[in-house]
Formats: sequence, C-alpha cells, structure tokens
Amino acid sequence: MFIFLILPPFVQAQVPTLNPVITNDEKLTYIGMTLAELIERFGAPRTVAAVRGNETWQDDVVFQYADADFFIHRDRVWQVRFSAACGISTRDRKAAVMLLLGSTAEDKGDHALLSIPGRDWPAALRVNFNNSGQVVSIFIYRPDF
Repeated sequence: MFIFLILPPFVQAQVPTLNPVITNDEKLTYIGMTLAELIERFGAPRTVAAVRGNETWQDDVVFQYADADFFIHRDRVWQVRFSAACGISTRDRKAAVMLLLGSTAEDKGDHALLSIPGRDWPAALRVNFNNSGQVVSIFIYRPDF
C-alpha cells in the first residue's frame, strides 16, 4: 500500500503533443498579421489577386509572394498557402506527412487536418494531396473564419 502513496505525484497523464517542428514553425505567427505588418515584413507583394469563394462572403484578396500566398480578411491575414511549412513540403508522400503530424491529425482522404493549440485564436494546418498521394499545397489558417 505504501507504494501507491508515493507513486501518484510521479505518474502523469499521457497527453499527445504536437511535433516541435510544427509548434515552433515561425510561419504560425503569420496568421493575424495586419496589412501594415505584412508589407513591413515582406515588402510589396509580387501580385494581388481576388479569389472567389462558394459564397460572396467567402471572397478573398490574396497577396502573392514568391514563397507564400496570404489570404486577407478586412485588414488581417487569416490564411496562408505555402509550398513548405511545418516540416512538410510539396511532393512529400502522404504516409510521411501523416507520421509527422501524429495521431491527432485527421485523415480526410484528399487532405489532412491538424488543430494547432496554444495560439490567441484557433489555428489549423491543412495539407492537400493529389491522386498519387503527394502534397500539393499546405495551408495554415484560422478555422473560425
């Protein structure tokens, strides 16, 4: 019985944690940037485009840079598309991506979703796959938009 009195302080719940490559990626900080912060950090965009959503309220303005596309809502970045982020790159295989993302990731067939805790607002990572099971795009975004 004595052993049970000593062990509880040393026993901890097994809580799954995100891969440090994901949680420490600086690109997570891009979500929520103001337009002024975006331009100050990256300069003028290469192009600015409008992207139509399924509904009018889903239309976006996208600032396109060489390495990322920033989707703007009002005056803030709500989504960013990358060719490489969080330890994942385009053309990576789905099996490797799912292993990197861990058991908390949701496999949706043509894409994977991972909620990213620890931010001032909800954040998520979405990785899209083609029919061959290769990464074609990577998004970090606010799922509450």
